[in-house]
Amino acid sequence: MIVSYRIYNNSKITNITVDWNSPLWENVPIAKINKFHTSSSEHRPETQVKIQYNDHGIFLLYKVKDRYVRSIYTDYNSKVNEDSCVEWFIQPPESKGYYNFELNAGGTLHVNYIVDPERDSRGQRKDIRSIPEQHSKQIKILSSLPRVVDPEIKEETTWFLAFNIPFSFFELYTPIKKINSSIWQGNLYKCGDKTSHPHWAVWSPVEKLNFHQPKHFGKFIFCDKNE
Repeated sequence: MIVSYRIYNNSKITNITVDWNSPLWENVPIAKINKFHTSSSEHRPETQVKIQYNDHGIFLLYKVKDRYVRSIYTDYNSKVNEDSCVEWFIQPPESKGYYNFELNAGGTLHVNYIVDPERDSRGQRKDIRSIPEQHSKQIKILSSLPRVVDPEIKEETTWFLAFNIPFSFFELYTPIKKINSSIWQGNLYKCGDKTSHPHWAVWSPVEKLNFHQPKHFGKFIFCDKNE
């Protein structure tokens, strides 16, 4: 079964916010990242996502009811998946590859363009293309938590993370020609590989512990609310 999420056009959004109940976000559909791999610890963070778009690009807002939260990586394209981390892998139409947007709880970004995620004999992905940090600075990111969370927050805590990807960001590898009524492929994830309670959750089911499985991507449908 292919899962899908409708991304509605909202021309009123101009800035990112971590206010989950903001009037601009209160009636937006929610995607739940709630399918956990059996290798996960007993910790099951409740992760929800809302997504909208307009001429300023794509806006994502995550809400994570969590414990054992840590965020130690601060460098671009560092191993944020080892921290408390949320991710969006997305493949525009007619694109040979996909983008892996990965952000830890402090808002540090990891992103590349990946055409072939399979690994070679050296353990490297066969076709992964870098995105200069300067180019990635087009993406606006806001977290409700500090940049660094260390030591780990062991108590229950709810944190929010928002980011905005302008369509110009995609111009290096996949220039976007049309947005409205287009269908993109992708998946949403929550992980914490090196936290005290590791876990791996997905929105669209995957068959093994590997987020890089484009054959299991769901659909993201860009549309107006009256469609």
